[in-house]
Amino acid sequence: MASEGHQQHPLRVYLWIWFLLFVLSVFSYLVDYVGMEGYLKWTLITLFMLMKAGLIIAVFMHMVWERLAIISVVLVPPGVLLFLMGLMMLESNHTLVTRLTFFAN
Repeated sequence: MASEGHQQHPLRVYLWIWFLLFVLSVFSYLVDYVGMEGYLKWTLITLFMLMKAGLIIAVFMHMVWERLAIISVVLVPPGVLLFLMGLMMLESNHTLVTRLTFFAN
């Protein structure tokens, strides 16, 4: 009964994920190589980074085969943090515009 709960996955799953991680890394480097600047550059780099982290968590940490509650514990907090970061960016832009409007010489 020692083998209960132990699950073997085909090697092709891991090879496919390694290939996807490689492709996402290439895209991430291409963003810098092409010379993109500003918010587009950092948005794409962050998006590729989050996609790679999600793949690593899902497959190599075996979260894709676990219960939904465990996946929610891992994926919901970063989503909430990204939402809050977006709100902070909107607020900082509003604060900057307000200061430039009312305190400019």
